[in-house]
Amino acid sequence: MIVRDRPSALRLFLVVRGSVMPNIWKSLLGTTLLAAAVTWTHGTLWSHKIAIGAIPFTLMGLPLAIFLGFRNNAAYDRYWEGRKQWGELVLRSRNLARQCLSLVDAGEVDEREADARERMIRRAIAYAHALRHRLRRSVADADVAPLLGSGEWERIRRQPNLPHALMLEMGKDLGTLLRERRLDPCLAPAIDASLSAMTGVAAACERIHGTPIPFSYTLLLHRTAYLYCLLLPFGLVNAIGDLTPLVTLLVAYTFFGLDALGDEIEEPFGTADHDLPLEAICRTIEIDLRSALGDPDLPPPLLPVGYRLS
Repeated sequence: MIVRDRPSALRLFLVVRGSVMPNIWKSLLGTTLLAAAVTWTHGTLWSHKIAIGAIPFTLMGLPLAIFLGFRNNAAYDRYWEGRKQWGELVLRSRNLARQCLSLVDAGEVDEREADARERMIRRAIAYAHALRHRLRRSVADADVAPLLGSGEWERIRRQPNLPHALMLEMGKDLGTLLRERRLDPCLAPAIDASLSAMTGVAAACERIHGTPIPFSYTLLLHRTAYLYCLLLPFGLVNAIGDLTPLVTLLVAYTFFGLDALGDEIEEPFGTADHDLPLEAICRTIEIDLRSALGDPDLPPPLLPVGYRLS
């Protein structure tokens, strides 16, 4: 995710990192060169004058702008829903740590009980890392294995759904605590509700990740935006003459930019510049929960590098 202050008016047009320009400059260059060629030939192609009035572009431009806006709203809803779900995971992880430390009785018992509480809290950290790697289709070993016992990691590492496997292990520990009367049965539903809410976060993120905006809808917008911008010079050249390339560039930047912006935020869990900073969120969870355990060796919070927070 790009994290930077709004640039001043003097630098507004010079900012490249964080803009959509790197994704659309080739399309803008091609459209502008076509507009320059149309201006040079006065709209003549192979000795045939191509005259297109302003009415077709008026009829096409308004619906295109409306549908681009609608599609970007749908893409941003997916982005914001993903961020809310990860905020919920932060909340539920903190609640789980507090509940394990305050509701589970660790007084006058052997070391197994304290270890059970610590295991559940460390699994909550591993759960956040595992979910991040599952959504990004990356390897979770380096982040998850150090938080688990060697036997447990070997037992679950080949599970197809690692977050779900970790949640099953936490459920087993919760059941063990109840059977050994280490936890009051009246208080167990509070911890179980936290585990269920964390499972719900994973299911919601998988829903967003596995259900993109329909391809036919996106394809129609792509095609219409390109056709509009490629034909626009033929409709402008008779009216504005030498200014045709400049006006075409401005219009194309608007339509291509909105189109590219929707593509970027449609899938919020990736590693692109405008995707959610899942690694930073996982680091926040890890710091909070390890601090609750009294761990003095806490990792530092992640900060933006080159205006980018990963």
